[in-house]
Amino acid sequence: MNRGILALVSSIGCMSAGSLQTLADAMHIPHLFIQRSPAGTPRSACPPTGRIPGTDDYTLMVRPPVYLNEVIMQVVTEYSWQKFILFYDSNFDIRGIEDFLDRTSQQGMDVSLQKVESNINMMITSLFRTMRVEELHRYRDTLRRAVLFMSPATAKAFITEVVETNLVAFDCHWILINEEISDYELQELVMKSIGRLTLVRQTFPMPQNTSQRCVKHNHRINTSLCDPKNPKSQQLEITNRYIYDSVLLLANTFHRKLEDRKWHSMASLSCIRKNSKPWQGGKSMLDTVKKFGVSGLTSFLEFTDNGTNPNIFFEILGTNYGEDRGRGVSRLATWDPVHGLNGTLTDRKLENNMRGVVLRVVTVLEEPFVMVSENVLGKPKKYQGFSIDVLDALSNYLGFKYEIYVAPDHKYGSLQPDGQWNGMMGELVFKRADVGLSALTITPERESVVDFTTRYMDYSVGVLLRKAERTVDMFACLAPFDLSLWACIAGTVLLVGILVYLLNWLNPPRLPMGSVSSTTLYNSMWFVYGSFVQQGGEVPYTTLATRMMMGVWWMFALIVISSYTANLAAFLTITRIENSIQSLQDLSKQTELPYGTVLDSAVYDQVRSKSMNPFERDPMYSQMWRMINRTGGADNNVEESKEGIRKVKFGRFGFVWDAAVLEYVANNDEDCSFYTVSNNAPDRGYGIAMQHGSPYRDIFSQR
Repeated sequence: MNRGILALVSSIGCMSAGSLQTLADAMHIPHLFIQRSPAGTPRSACPPTGRIPGTDDYTLMVRPPVYLNEVIMQVVTEYSWQKFILFYDSNFDIRGIEDFLDRTSQQGMDVSLQKVESNINMMITSLFRTMRVEELHRYRDTLRRAVLFMSPATAKAFITEVVETNLVAFDCHWILINEEISDYELQELVMKSIGRLTLVRQTFPMPQNTSQRCVKHNHRINTSLCDPKNPKSQQLEITNRYIYDSVLLLANTFHRKLEDRKWHSMASLSCIRKNSKPWQGGKSMLDTVKKFGVSGLTSFLEFTDNGTNPNIFFEILGTNYGEDRGRGVSRLATWDPVHGLNGTLTDRKLENNMRGVVLRVVTVLEEPFVMVSENVLGKPKKYQGFSIDVLDALSNYLGFKYEIYVAPDHKYGSLQPDGQWNGMMGELVFKRADVGLSALTITPERESVVDFTTRYMDYSVGVLLRKAERTVDMFACLAPFDLSLWACIAGTVLLVGILVYLLNWLNPPRLPMGSVSSTTLYNSMWFVYGSFVQQGGEVPYTTLATRMMMGVWWMFALIVISSYTANLAAFLTITRIENSIQSLQDLSKQTELPYGTVLDSAVYDQVRSKSMNPFERDPMYSQMWRMINRTGGADNNVEESKEGIRKVKFGRFGFVWDAAVLEYVANNDEDCSFYTVSNNAPDRGYGIAMQHGSPYRDIFSQR
């Protein structure tokens, strides 16, 4: 520094750049700052540094401002994403995307954030250790759409790990955004990924005239560096490109100062001397650097009045859906701050509302999802139901038409011993149908052979049971009291009647002259009974003993009649039919009522998996599996859901099946003889199945 300084060129982080900026402002030395992000992670804008008011800013930002917020917002908007997860590595400053997160929140997008730890394997292992199977299924649904803010090396390791652990399917779509992604790194990422991958990186347009690429203002650039086809140029980091162009710009500036003969002595700095004065030629040198630019490895390097580089271009590259490793990458669009997005990111055929496309749809009849609404001889059948409503809404919105037919074996599909799939799954696997639609649940086994849209309805397991039968009892009026209590009351009436007769016989009342006494046992009994039912009596009893006896009896009768009236009202107005099974736990704990499900169905596989798989074992499902799998499943299981419903209606049987289907059956039963119990927590979800690698999966999920 003692020998003289004309300018400072630094390629460091934001924290260290603040110290150099303070030094450059104080000594009037032009400072060309090239921001370097740690470990290749995406850049975040440097926070403003505290400058002394009234002083000039001698620091020039060689790298353009950070536009990652604007670019990624444009990309996710173009893809019509409404729900996705954003991953960022430990070196990325999350404050750099606050503006993007605010804008997504304002537009109603559902964005989740997750930090990717340095030990990715341990991170994924902890997910499997802490999450239940249902939570992992929902997490896999979330991973269908993801944005990655991380270095290419971290992105490669992360993608490799999630693919190997089967956390993503072939219908996933991930976006990686980073200014520094080389062609070699790009090819490695594509090789490791499945599904669709979109990459956003910075690019540098070069002049079409090859003679202008290597000679700029009488200064020759290394041919191997400026040739875009040369591997060396592709391996050169963006930061080093800007360093090269910064030195080239300073060389041109010094050359112009010498030509204009306006050279000033260089600034001399010393760490020992305390009276170092600002360089008098610093302002002139700074203005010359700002006035002229240079064409180099980063296209054209120039500065605005506020000391920033306005020239930045992004290219958006992408692959198609599929599982083929090494599939081609094509440029989809470009972006710059002036013109915005140049190109389209959507599939033109799908964006054209799919008009003219005819889809062949396979289904299975399952109320209330798919039902036959009209069956006229000689005409195609018409269908209705929840799933048909979803399909019609998609058809009206996108403009496609469809032909629907029922699977030949009327099954959803399961893997057979010979390795082939039957039912709806078989129709899709053998490409006889484009779309599979019914009460079709998303399971890992099915996802391995077909693609599913995002879930459009939650799914849970339930059981259909027959209500306890009510019998008409003509002696229901006696129900408020027990038989033994009625016997005690009758005995009390007889006993009190006899006591009243004896008291009147031993001490007869005085009667008027000529009157005849009617104190007989019959009349005494009638009088006691009449007073018990609060109807009074005909025989007057005037002796003191008799009246005291009757007073106690009337008090007893009042209490008994009041209790009977209250119990009778409760019995007649709140008649309850007690069912012993009120939950799946109650069903699993009892063995008197047999129950089962459809053999080799999704419910059958789910109960078996939760009882035998050590990673998702549930005691309740283990007890259920013992009943369902009794004698190999032949006794308690059925071939179709309709058969299971008939067994419940006409016998002693519990049918374990889809809760939504069972609720519909119970609510629409003419005899109102069913009731259902189910698991409130949704286990999985319903989706629309498509052929593996189908181009329609993404557009269906977005709508």
